[in-house]
Parts: sequence; C-alpha cells; structure tokens
Amino acid sequence: MNHHDTKTQREPIPDEAENVARGIVDSAFRVHSQLGPGLLESIYEACLIHELEKIRMKVDRQRTIPVVYDGIRFETGYD
Repeated sequence: MNHHDTKTQREPIPDEAENVARGIVDSAFRVHSQLGPGLLESIYEACLIHELEKIRMKVDRQRTIPVVYDGIRFETGYD
C-alpha cells in the first residue's frame, strides 16, 4: 500500500449515517459487555434487536434474500 494513498481526502459521512452507525456499534458493544462470549448467535441477535428498538431504530429480523450459487437462484438465504 502506498502511504500517500492514506492521505486522500474523503467526503464527510452524513450526520444521519453517522448517528445510525454510532447507535448500532454502541448497542452491539452494550450487548457484548453484558453477555460476554460463548452464547448462541440467536441470543445475541435477540438482545441486539432489543437494544436497537430501545433507541427507536426500525429493525427487520432475518430477512429473506436471494442467494445465487452455481448459477442457481435460491430464495432461502437467511430465512
């Protein structure tokens, strides 16, 4: 990596995006701090959703998205 590349000016992150990102990271940190490691992913997911809803974020849980594998479209991804 060229050191000069790290000095490239970037557009500032819009305030709304910054606030959303901060809310997500803070909520995830809160869950991790309270529960620690080693539990099932579903427990962390439920607690994270709870934390995000407490700060009035709209959350969709386990949305179905299509996955293309070997040229075949599967509609069961993350269902």
